[in-house]
Amino acid sequence: MRGLDYRWIEALDAVISQRGFERAAEYLCITQSAVSQRIKQLEKLMAQPMLVREQPPRPTAAGQKILGLYRRVRLLEQELLPELTPDDSSQPLSVSIATNADSLATWLLPALSPLLRSRRIELNLMIEDEARTLDKLRSGEVVGAISMESTPMPGCVADYLGRVDFLCVASPSFADKYFAQGVNRDTLLAAPGVAFDHHDDMHERFIHQHFNLPFGSVMKHTVRSSEAFVRMAVEGIAYCLIPRIQIQQELDTGMLVNLTPDIFLTRRMYWHHWALESGVLSELSEQLTLYAGNVLPQ
Repeated sequence: MRGLDYRWIEALDAVISQRGFERAAEYLCITQSAVSQRIKQLEKLMAQPMLVREQPPRPTAAGQKILGLYRRVRLLEQELLPELTPDDSSQPLSVSIATNADSLATWLLPALSPLLRSRRIELNLMIEDEARTLDKLRSGEVVGAISMESTPMPGCVADYLGRVDFLCVASPSFADKYFAQGVNRDTLLAAPGVAFDHHDDMHERFIHQHFNLPFGSVMKHTVRSSEAFVRMAVEGIAYCLIPRIQIQQELDTGMLVNLTPDIFLTRRMYWHHWALESGVLSELSEQLTLYAGNVLPQ
């Protein structure tokens, strides 16, 4: 873009990452007035605000896209021009990934571990529902996203990772208390379930599809932790839809029982990333797809 000065975007990035103009100025070793002036120059060129000036400051939608461009350029610089950042003095390579909580709780970290041990990487994981992780890639906040969407965005690639089967499970005591007469409309209305957050409708879709219960008709806890789903089920607090890969040991030992052995929910997962990758980012994509292909049903 003609007239674009990356020092302006650097100032915007510093204000966001340092959570204010004063700390951004200290980080960049310039005056606070210079930080403000650089951002104003960027806003003048783009003819729209780049920053919501509140505490802490946050980027506008346009600012997010500009920051996404800037971070991709920085990654390319560190990847393609390693002589500018020798190993003994370089800053870590910052890599942001959007993932769903279930992937993080099961296979994602083991997949990333070899790369994190061998390379100087500063990992930033953004946790979202698998239906919304692509929004982070679209806004430029991350370099890749794990999603159930199969269609890639323009300029991106969607690599198939594998299948995740969600089982409807509970502890034996919970099953005896609420489902002694079987899993049906009446018993489901009495039993508490679990949702991840207010966006998570998987639980209600499951019982609507298979038991014809209307949305909003069942009791459910809201627990923003994939690991807490397992704990609530094991403790006999609720019945839950949990990935089989996460609870195989609990199933094998009898701590959890499959309430609907003939019914389960499947989601196919994909790794979305920019098509033109090299170096660390290429390694990251390769390791994710290879590891997922070995541990997830295909």
